[in-house]
Amino acid sequence: MKRFFSVNDVQNLRDLVNEVVLIKQSPFKYQDLGKNKTLGLVFLNPSLRTRLSTQKAATNLGMDVMVMNLDKDGWALETRDGVVMNGSNAEHIREAAAVLGNYCDILGFRSFAKLQNQDEDYSEDLFNKFVKFCNIPVVSLESATRHPLQSLADLVTILELADNSTYFSGEAHVKARPKVVLTWAPHIKPLPQAVANSFSEWMIQAQSESLLDFVITHPEGYDLAEDFTRGAAITHHQDEALADADFIYVKNWSGYRDYGKLLNNPEGWMLDSKMLKQTNSAKVMHCLPVRRDLELSSEILDGPDALVIQQAGNRVWAAQAILKRMLENL
Repeated sequence: MKRFFSVNDVQNLRDLVNEVVLIKQSPFKYQDLGKNKTLGLVFLNPSLRTRLSTQKAATNLGMDVMVMNLDKDGWALETRDGVVMNGSNAEHIREAAAVLGNYCDILGFRSFAKLQNQDEDYSEDLFNKFVKFCNIPVVSLESATRHPLQSLADLVTILELADNSTYFSGEAHVKARPKVVLTWAPHIKPLPQAVANSFSEWMIQAQSESLLDFVITHPEGYDLAEDFTRGAAITHHQDEALADADFIYVKNWSGYRDYGKLLNNPEGWMLDSKMLKQTNSAKVMHCLPVRRDLELSSEILDGPDALVIQQAGNRVWAAQAILKRMLENL
């Protein structure tokens, strides 16, 4: 594996999920793979779980880790070619990425959407140029449009807990297909679509392999890009989506058509315990950080139905599986 950016970089989803689970059972089995190898983690935006889980995963594999907060400690980057650099950007991405690639064996890169220009964000220009010029394997730590390590950990969490014991026994079909719902949640500011896009992309692929059934619900105006939702059932009626749900993924995102805008905060969309009564004793997920009693009620977060800590724990094993595959191909 030379790049991990989306579910499309995974040849066999079942094999990858199984590998994550096996690594979780034996975290230090592949320590020799990373001996004398260096992972560089480059951040242009804040991180808690992604940073620490990926560092932990690399350490479990015997790797050394270097972390660079490029937005705070590095030079301002120029990404355009053919321009005279007489402004505030002091270093070109061509040199910056190439130097980092020279120092490391694998790189992780995080850069959020700016939510100012849809074409610029959805072109993934920054991530793609970083991959091109560093010339070593790169894992996305979240980009403008996707968060694949989070989505892999989410899928593992669902399949571990669903009533589908035949999945991990290697049989062709699971015993039951859990109903997974992605629901929009209120927020105080516009957020990127990356987590929602990515979760949808991974769930649709899992649905195509008969692992689950997937539904998206959101207020009118908050449609995600069709490239990420094709194959999902979509409804503007949250109650309809929640009926008989087994897993509910709560996340805010801003408008895609009216790009980067917080169109409104309709009442009644924050998930609470009362809403769970119409579900199939659903478990509730969120990628964190979460704004309590705005996106998701404290009664759920502090209760037995929340999976947010288990999700965060599985971030380590998801990252470790991807790094293992990259190390095996060096």
